[in-house]
Formats: sequence, C-alpha cells, structure tokens
Amino acid sequence: MPGNRPPTKPAAQAVTTRPSASLTPAVRRWWPMIEKAARTVGISPRVLGALVQAESAGNAGARSGVGARGLTQLMPATARSVGVTNLRDPWQQLVGGARYLKEQLDTFGGDLRKALAAYNAGPGAVRAHGGIPPYAETRQYVRKIMTTLQA
Repeated sequence: MPGNRPPTKPAAQAVTTRPSASLTPAVRRWWPMIEKAARTVGISPRVLGALVQAESAGNAGARSGVGARGLTQLMPATARSVGVTNLRDPWQQLVGGARYLKEQLDTFGGDLRKALAAYNAGPGAVRAHGGIPPYAETRQYVRKIMTTLQA
C-alpha cells in the first residue's frame, strides 16, 4: 500500500559538514577533499581534518626528516599498503591517510585515542604498551588532535 511506505530520500544526497573553527585556513582550503576522502573511507571528516592539521598543517608538499610525505604524512611503505600510487597527489594523500586511520580504528575497536597513537607511533607500540605509548611526541600528538576536535 503506497500510504504505508516511509518517505524516501533523494538518491545521492550529499551530507556536508563544516570544518572545525580551529582548523587553519591552509587546512580549510582542502576541506571539500578532506570531507570526500573521509566519507569514501567511512571515517569522520572532522577527524581527518584534525589529523591533516597535526600532520602537515595543510601543506601537500610537506616532507618529514624520516621520509613521511604529504597532507597525512604517510611513509612510502605505508602509503603503498593502503593503495597510494602517487604520494604527490593530494587526493591520494587524503584517501591513503583516511584508509590507514580506518585500519587503526578497526584494529583498536573504534578507540580514537589508540587509533591516533597507532597512526603516529605504530600499532605495535600501542599493543606493546596496552594503550597510548609513553612517548612525549605521541602523547602530544593525540592531545593536539583531540583538542582540535573539541574546539
């Protein structure tokens, strides 16, 4: 009976979110891509945006002293493991970082703090310490992202 059906939503209706006010203009510049990459992988756009801010401050050409690259500062081997074929491509940087964070969220039962610690220090370190490792850099990293998310 037609009258008993629930209303349907239009197909392909996009849900958009606003970037956190605490994100810098350099990160907000990437917001449409951050949002799309996060939704493609199934994580929160706000979390991915905060991660980008902590990792690269929105600089797609960022390179760490140990070889991590791009907006999400993936190491080349990690990038390959999540399907990134071109670490110079900002879209692949974002999707790759989102995939790697999603892996950590899945590994640590959705615990965002542990997943972020694993993104920074590696999942082995989180397992070995039964939670966030006692590394100052990792603790500061997790705190920085969580603070960005609360703003």
